[in-house]
Amino acid sequence: MIGNRCDQIKPVRKIKPTRRSISGVMAFKGLGGVAFESSLERDFLKRMRFSHQVESVISQPMEVPFSDSLGRPQIYTPDYLVFYHQQNLPYFGALRPLLVEVKPREQWVENWRDWSGKWKEARRLARSQGWQFRIYDESRIRGLPLENIVFLERFERMIFEQGDIDTVLNTLREMEVAPVHYLLARHFNGIFRDRGVSLLWHLIATRQVDCDITEPLNHDLELWVPDYETV
Repeated sequence: MIGNRCDQIKPVRKIKPTRRSISGVMAFKGLGGVAFESSLERDFLKRMRFSHQVESVISQPMEVPFSDSLGRPQIYTPDYLVFYHQQNLPYFGALRPLLVEVKPREQWVENWRDWSGKWKEARRLARSQGWQFRIYDESRIRGLPLENIVFLERFERMIFEQGDIDTVLNTLREMEVAPVHYLLARHFNGIFRDRGVSLLWHLIATRQVDCDITEPLNHDLELWVPDYETV
């Protein structure tokens, strides 16, 4: 049994550049780069990187032996294995590692019968390790949350006075939760308002502040300081 340790698993296949699709490597939480070979995989990694719950993601994590429809032995390599932070979580609240196949919906619907054998075997293997196996298509990856994350990326490298950052963080720690409009009214009135908006988006983008990323990024958005000690 491999278990729940991300340092026990290394990629079994190296993703190489291709002219047929988008490929590359995404920096991931200071842990090095994670490879992708399609725009959908890239967007999946953006979602995982944004989540405070995700500890690490390993691309091409293992080989899964299976037999095709003609009984011939084949090897299937799932796209990713996701590990979650477990510290300070009760047993019943712990998130099991997630073995993931990233596939456009049109493709997996069209090829479901041909691919069900390898996915059934991947699900069996994942269950034996105490993991989950999921297929992620556009419905799980794209939409408003991803649009928000992409919007926030433009604020990630902006530079602000540390004093202004500390002031906002201290207010959020005192209040636990506060909407954007309150923080702007309290700390960034008048000509400083636009700068304040950019600072708040920067804090979310750099994960110093958290929010419900499924909600619109407007002045009613509630913010808080994440309490994950591992992050």
